[in-house]
Amino acid sequence: MSAPPHTARHFVVLPDLKAVALEAADRFVESARSAIDANGVFRVALSGGTTPNGVFPVLRSEPHVGRVDWSRVEFFWGDERTVPPDDPESNFGTAYRMLISRLPGVRPESIHRMQAEVPDLEAAALAYEAELRLAFGVRGNAVPEFDLIWLGLGPDGHTASLFPGSHALHITDRWVMPNWAPAREMWRMTLTYTVIDAAKEVVFLATGANKANAIRHIRRGRSLLPAARVKAREVVWLIDAAAAGELSTGSSTARSA
Repeated sequence: MSAPPHTARHFVVLPDLKAVALEAADRFVESARSAIDANGVFRVALSGGTTPNGVFPVLRSEPHVGRVDWSRVEFFWGDERTVPPDDPESNFGTAYRMLISRLPGVRPESIHRMQAEVPDLEAAALAYEAELRLAFGVRGNAVPEFDLIWLGLGPDGHTASLFPGSHALHITDRWVMPNWAPAREMWRMTLTYTVIDAAKEVVFLATGANKANAIRHIRRGRSLLPAARVKAREVVWLIDAAAAGELSTGSSTARSA
């Protein structure tokens, strides 16, 4: 299915992971500064995967780190594995070690991790929904509106923990869901499209030749892959030449409605 007319989808092809990381960091800083200037707070959901690990060192270093008032940043996550926060597989743990713990002024209460290591994952998902409602101050049928959501891409086309054929793909009345990851044979916790699509901006970070097949289908505009179904107002894909299926190291920008 293609994105609806209100979705602006842009593909930015960059030479390599280093270039993707720099572009992602630049966009993060600009989004943060704009949100803080407008509303006094920047609410961002981080992603797992390997590509953000290249962005974190850029964000925590000058000139990027000094351009953001980190005391006004609220950190959330798009998904989490069912592991404790000190496990190497934890999305929270990786982001905390590589970025958040090294930033100046971050308030402990502004770190909203998914507690997916507990036995009752359904209760944990409902608890995270409640935390979102409180943090965003939303009431009734309103949906949290993130300033920025980072998303990754799996070779199978999944994003966050929304996997092909999985139950959470069809849920519209929940913000957070337990969802089964068939390739890893494990449960995950994930934001649903309801929250992802309400974001002001979604930025996909995807690098490596193993993503090229999925990206080729998504760029055609009619893919049914989970990542292709994101319909936020602004959807930006930052991909390297390998993920774009390009042999050259030049950069280009492609756009599709």
